Amino acid sequence: MRTKLSQFNFELPPKLVAKYPTENRDESRLMVVHKDTGLIEHKMFKEVLEYFEDGDTFIHNDTKVFPARLYGCKEKTGAKIEVFLLRELNHEARLWDVLVDPARKIRVGNKLYFNDKDDENEVLIAEVVDNTTSRGRTIRFLFEGTDDEFQEKLEELGNTPLPKYLDRPVEDIDRERYQTVYAKNMGAVAAPTAGLHFSEELLKRLELKGVDPAYVTLHVGLGTFRSIDVEDLSKHKMDAEYFKIAAETAEIVNKATANKKRICAIGTTSMRTIESAVSAESTLKAAEGWTNKFIYPPYQFSIADSMITNFHLPKSSLLIMVSAFGGADLIKEAYAQAIKKKYRFFSYGDAMLII
Repeated sequence: MRTKLSQFNFELPPKLVAKYPTENRDESRLMVVHKDTGLIEHKMFKEVLEYFEDGDTFIHNDTKVFPARLYGCKEKTGAKIEVFLLRELNHEARLWDVLVDPARKIRVGNKLYFNDKDDENEVLIAEVVDNTTSRGRTIRFLFEGTDDEFQEKLEELGNTPLPKYLDRPVEDIDRERYQTVYAKNMGAVAAPTAGLHFSEELLKRLELKGVDPAYVTLHVGLGTFRSIDVEDLSKHKMDAEYFKIAAETAEIVNKATANKKRICAIGTTSMRTIESAVSAESTLKAAEGWTNKFIYPPYQFSIADSMITNFHLPKSSLLIMVSAFGGADLIKEAYAQAIKKKYRFFSYGDAMLII
């Protein structure tokens, strides 16, 4: 029987979309969903400690969001443009795959200028070298400095790539809070949002309890959030995203598996990463590459037996994966309760532990 997109639709009151993070990272709400009994509990996120013990493992995505949204102007005409950096195509050539808005007036050969609003003489220049899609372009940054100086310039001129659905300007708080406290490897254009709930203090308390952290990297791209336009989910194709799993991480996870300890994937990005590197013996293997894995029901998960995730958009690949893990009927009931009890949804919203 085909799994259909329409099975994952629901009505979400717009007022439940969280536009700002909670004052403290670990004080968002936490819904705890028990797969075996169907029990649904309502807690604070920092109470997640109660469900784990010595030897259990949390798998975190340590990707770091870069300031991917640039505002500038076109040469000669001065027309204002927005450029969204998607991914670096060639490091030495400073070649990037980007989205341009408005795209219709940007041609190959055009030069684009990005200014610091406080210093009009500080300019970063890029040249359009290819048309990749109707909205997309390939651009080359014309910058003579070192790699570190180029990264500093992007940090100065770039803006935190908040999701458009927040429908508000980027604020100072976003540079810190739209980033996990353990973010390390630059490359994501969206945050792995389940990780946003972890404070330094909570990580320390987990460590003291004996819960082992293991880190993977998956550079979250816009494709994760792209709408699905086919009813038959077997026909949906995900955009590929870069991932890396170190040998040390695989060793930590496989040791926990061997000891029959609990393994918790922190977010759908961590889950996609580990499910993209499963050995023939159903253990986690060290790996690096690109994954376009799309997880939808029915699906047999191989590594994690629990996961932490946020509350997602209707008909999104994220909700569909969560439904595959927790069971479609139970997750549907959990979302109904979340709406009734006014949980906060999406990137800055509340969390769910499926156990």
